[in-house]
Amino acid sequence: MLSQYEEKMQKSVDSLEAEYATIRAGRANPNILNKIKVEYYGVPTPMQQLANITVPEARTLMIAPWEPSLVKEIEKAIMNSDLGITPNNDGRNIILNFPELTEDRRKELVKDIKKKGEGTKVAIRNIRRDANDSIKKMEKNGDISEDELKDSEDKIQKLTDKYVGLVDKAVEAKSKEILTV
Repeated sequence: MLSQYEEKMQKSVDSLEAEYATIRAGRANPNILNKIKVEYYGVPTPMQQLANITVPEARTLMIAPWEPSLVKEIEKAIMNSDLGITPNNDGRNIILNFPELTEDRRKELVKDIKKKGEGTKVAIRNIRRDANDSIKKMEKNGDISEDELKDSEDKIQKLTDKYVGLVDKAVEAKSKEILTV
C-alpha cells in the first residue's frame, strides 16, 4: 500500500539529482547539455542523439555532430539556452570553453541549489499528506483499524524523514561541489 508513495518520493529525489547534474560546477560536464534540444528536420531533438560529446580538457566540451549541416543548428540551440556560454566552431566541431566560476556566481548557484532542494522537500511532504489522507479515508470506511492507521502514519513519517534526509544530502553534496575552487 505504501510502496506507491515511496516510489513517488524516490522519483522526486531522482528528479532533483537529474536537475543537479545539469548545473555546472566549473568543470566541463556533458550532462549540462541534457536539457538542450536542437531543431532536426523540424523536431526538437536531444543533442546527445545528434552528436558525439567529449571532454578533451577539464574546462572544455567538444560537440562533434554526426551531420555537418547540424553545426549551425546546434550552435543556435546553445546560444538560445540558459548556459551562458558562447560556442566556437571550426566548421566541423563546436567547442564550449567554460570560464572559472566567480565567487558571486558560485553563491548564486548554491542559493538556486538550496531552493530546488526545498521545492523537492515540499513535494515529498505533499506526497506524505496524500498518503495520510488516503489511509484516513480507509480507516473511515472501515477498511483498516485505528491501530493500523497509526502504524501506517508512523511508516509514512519514517519514509518522509528518509527522503527529506536524502534531499539534504544531495543539496549539501552539490553545494560543496560548487563552492570547491
